[in-house]
Amino acid sequence: MAALSEKEAEAYLDARPRYPIDWYKKIAARTQGHKLAWDVGTGNGQAAIGLVEHYENVVATDINEAQLKRAFKHSRISYHHTPKTMSEDEMVALIGGENSMDLIVAAQAVHFFDLTTFYNVAKRVIRKDGGLIAIWVYNDIIISPEIDPTMKSLVDSTLPFRTPIMNLAFDSYKTLPFPFESIGMGSEGKPVTLDIPHKLSLKGFIGFLKSWQPAMKA
Repeated sequence: MAALSEKEAEAYLDARPRYPIDWYKKIAARTQGHKLAWDVGTGNGQAAIGLVEHYENVVATDINEAQLKRAFKHSRISYHHTPKTMSEDEMVALIGGENSMDLIVAAQAVHFFDLTTFYNVAKRVIRKDGGLIAIWVYNDIIISPEIDPTMKSLVDSTLPFRTPIMNLAFDSYKTLPFPFESIGMGSEGKPVTLDIPHKLSLKGFIGFLKSWQPAMKA
């Protein structure tokens, strides 16, 4: 997401769906503590603003400054720019230290990460007793039986413009390495399906497509 321009970041903010409230409740019910959560690749804070209803404080990080400028403000969310040059030790110190996180989430983001670095940091900061890491992505857009075939054709047409990173998302993370123990809500190679209902006007839907990574690359 570091490549987003100011204009693209604005379109992303306007068009992207919020995640279901029940999803945050379900995740929060699985963590032993509720003091600190880390939203990695927060973008404009769509996940952070949901997490803060269940955790005392949320640390939200991103390498994209244009996105962070547009992030949802909240007194218990701290946003931090984390450039690629930041070391693992610097990241650990910035977000809270070893064994500090009750929850780590990466919403629509982990496929952009250097997974080795992310997983190394995650294993250091996640609480060893009752901590949880959750990642998710949305890729299938279902509108109506009349429109869905056209949407599928559009999605298929992006294939020549997709990078291996994008294909991780289009494959619903089925091929994403995930070296963590399952708690029954998905595991490496076996993600669970999550429905994200979202209402958009035609203008809003066009904005969604304009902020879509394959479309921007094309």
